[in-house]
Amino acid sequence: MHLRKSAAILTAGVLSVSLAACSNSSEDDGNNAGGGEGGDNYVSAWGSEPQNPLIPADTNETGGGRIIESIYSGLVYYDAEGKSHNELAESIELEGEKTFRVTLKDDQKFSDGSPVTSANFVDAWNYAVKESLMSASFMEPILGYEEGAESLEGLKVVDDKTFTIELAAPMADFPEQLGYSAFYPMHESAYDDIDAYGEKPISNGPYQLEEWNHNENAIITPNPEYSGERAPKNDGIDFVFYAETDAAYADLLSGNLDVLDTIPDSAFASYQDELGDRWANDPAAVFQSFTIPERIEHFSGEEGALRRQALSLSVNREEITDTIFEGTRTPATDFTSPVIPGHSDSLEGADVLEYNPEKAKELWAKADAISPWEGEFTISYNADGGHQSWVDATTNGIRNTLGIEAVGNPYPDFKSLRDDITNETIDGAFRTGWQGDFPLLSNFLTPLYRTGASSNDGGYSNPEFDKLLDDAAAAPDVETAGPIYNDAQEILLTDLPAIPLWYSNVTGGWGENVENVDFNWKSQPVYTEITKN
Repeated sequence: MHLRKSAAILTAGVLSVSLAACSNSSEDDGNNAGGGEGGDNYVSAWGSEPQNPLIPADTNETGGGRIIESIYSGLVYYDAEGKSHNELAESIELEGEKTFRVTLKDDQKFSDGSPVTSANFVDAWNYAVKESLMSASFMEPILGYEEGAESLEGLKVVDDKTFTIELAAPMADFPEQLGYSAFYPMHESAYDDIDAYGEKPISNGPYQLEEWNHNENAIITPNPEYSGERAPKNDGIDFVFYAETDAAYADLLSGNLDVLDTIPDSAFASYQDELGDRWANDPAAVFQSFTIPERIEHFSGEEGALRRQALSLSVNREEITDTIFEGTRTPATDFTSPVIPGHSDSLEGADVLEYNPEKAKELWAKADAISPWEGEFTISYNADGGHQSWVDATTNGIRNTLGIEAVGNPYPDFKSLRDDITNETIDGAFRTGWQGDFPLLSNFLTPLYRTGASSNDGGYSNPEFDKLLDDAAAAPDVETAGPIYNDAQEILLTDLPAIPLWYSNVTGGWGENVENVDFNWKSQPVYTEITKN
């Protein structure tokens, strides 16, 4: 979810992900801008400054993603376990082989009282493609998709409560994707001044944006016009933006923060004792990696393939997850997540993710024979996300194994890192990750590694990989598609556009002033269910 723009994060995020719908991710600063003070009994929760204005299809990192997913609703939503349920859709029915007929529920409204109509969906999706927004590529299955196209041929408004979606090819799992934020509707006024709208969007979800104080906090409050199944059980959420997770954790212990979904590594040995029974350490759909862009010298062609494999073999994932993360991470065996249906831990080529310093040296020497290595190897990361320890351990391992200078390159905050990734101004590797947007293998592969995809931060392109994605998407059902996606992953294990590191658990905690805290399948709190004492 870039933990997702190029987060994530995934968005995925979250955690410390670069989590694309969502999923990329971060961590932030501590002014305790809400904390339940001042008359409004808000639940204060950890957050991070959104990279962009709050436009659904232009947000693929977790700072903005967690707000957008709270203030908007889509045709479907995902429950805490990742199961999809109709939300604004009364039905999504297949007509023929590749056309879906969507019927909206009655009496669905925006926070200003205006009705949610078919045009609100169709216009928002067309706008995302026309303006090449960051998540526009999620519309690629729809007939007529082309970057910058004025409108999508496959979208037709039938009436205010009905529209059809014709795909370019059959795709059995397409309705499952429609809970992702790229497919949310927007109010018709959005297009008058899109930047202004992104600062104060009109909500159709469980919450509405009350205020956004940049680099400090954002407050969302219950939307009185919302009539769906996720009605908030609190007075609102105050997302406090912290520069360091250590500061957030200190606020959690002192009662100045209610919910934290990223325990800092400095507290891994103590958080369970310090929080009593107010903590969680559960598997989540979060994948961590570092990405080496194809454009970087020494990392393309045969030489690049050898160097990527050597770097991967230089990382002692078992040791890092045991000693630094103390059991809150699991070494990666693929590019997805163990909680996603169809995940495999026995892919051909996965031995490149095992620590093998002798093999690493051998491959690096072969690459040097093609073109001698010069300079230093850097991994850029956001300092506000609790990443320094693992980056230092990883670069130390690379330096000690390969005999090259390898160092971390800290950025002050997640937004700064994401901006330079997006602008392709980083001359080296950078931390990435993904927090699932929807619980399908495709979500961890297509947005990140397909040619030209929205969160393909490294510029990776392989026609054979793209063809397998097409074959999997055309499969008659999710179960049939799974093995094809895993075949595609075996190509990634050879090319290594990103170096898989580990899967993140959701490792979070909450204060004594709140109850009913749960974390969902992609590691974020279920904000609507939290109650304040």
